[in-house]
Amino acid sequence: MEFDFKVLLPVIISFAISVVLCPILIPFLKKLKFGQYVRDEGPKSHLKKSGTPTMGGLIILCSIVLTCLFYIGSNPGILPVLFVTLGFGLVGFLDDYIKVVMKRSMGLRAWQKMLGQFVVTAVFAYYLANYTEVGTSVILPFSNGYEWDLGFWFYPFLFFAVIGTVNGTNFTDGLDGLLSSITVLTGTFFTVVAIGTESGIEPVTCAGVGALLGFLVYNVYPAKVFMGDTGSLALGGLIAASAFMLKMPIFIVIVGFIYFMEVLSVIIQVLYFKKTGKRVFKMAPIHHHFELSGWPETKVVAIFSIVTTILCLIGLVAL
Repeated sequence: MEFDFKVLLPVIISFAISVVLCPILIPFLKKLKFGQYVRDEGPKSHLKKSGTPTMGGLIILCSIVLTCLFYIGSNPGILPVLFVTLGFGLVGFLDDYIKVVMKRSMGLRAWQKMLGQFVVTAVFAYYLANYTEVGTSVILPFSNGYEWDLGFWFYPFLFFAVIGTVNGTNFTDGLDGLLSSITVLTGTFFTVVAIGTESGIEPVTCAGVGALLGFLVYNVYPAKVFMGDTGSLALGGLIAASAFMLKMPIFIVIVGFIYFMEVLSVIIQVLYFKKTGKRVFKMAPIHHHFELSGWPETKVVAIFSIVTTILCLIGLVAL
């Protein structure tokens, strides 16, 4: 019972902070007119979301950081995960700030956002190489724990996996509660593995799960607040960094398949349209395709969450 309570405590702390902060920060964001901008070319049902307070990712970040302060002394392994989460959260915050406060709809320019993501990833790679014992090996799924040493290629792979995951979570954040629900599940998966392997990073993954559960109270349909890029990029960083600390980045393709599918749908749509002038999907990212095909927003969120649940169970079997 004592072990179970210790595992649950960071979830409870982070959840409590998140639930308390939401009703405090949401009216504040509304007062500052930090409202969501909704594109005219998107689903018409989303036009009513215009003006809903955004940058709620600040709530998630505060909940995670405040919770981790209780554990960082005894669990130094959470430091790189926390850094990557905050680093990408900062890039997202700057993007949101430019969009919402400075009224520049595109936010950070593409090269600025990519530069920020590259710098955060580079610092993480340097820390892994010099201050941890993670090494350059990754666990292969369905191999009974076999570790494949990538050698030099580990670092290009790390950049590709981290930045790909972060942009995948960013594209997934397009429906009320979608990214929050999926990341609660993927975060729980990595928490279970972290506990089972005694890696020491479980306080930060638990804090992420707790923060999202509290945020979901206000983010489920109809959402009273959106996380913005502040939250979506931070969550991508949390998942990617946790996976690398556990030597399980390849597992992101399994448990985070929705992230992968979302970003892949955008790539396919853009490339196919440039080549043929036609579209593969009604709209990308792919959750909008299902919406425009007649699925209610809540159904898309439910189905994507069910798929992620099944994939997380497959991920556990793949260990």
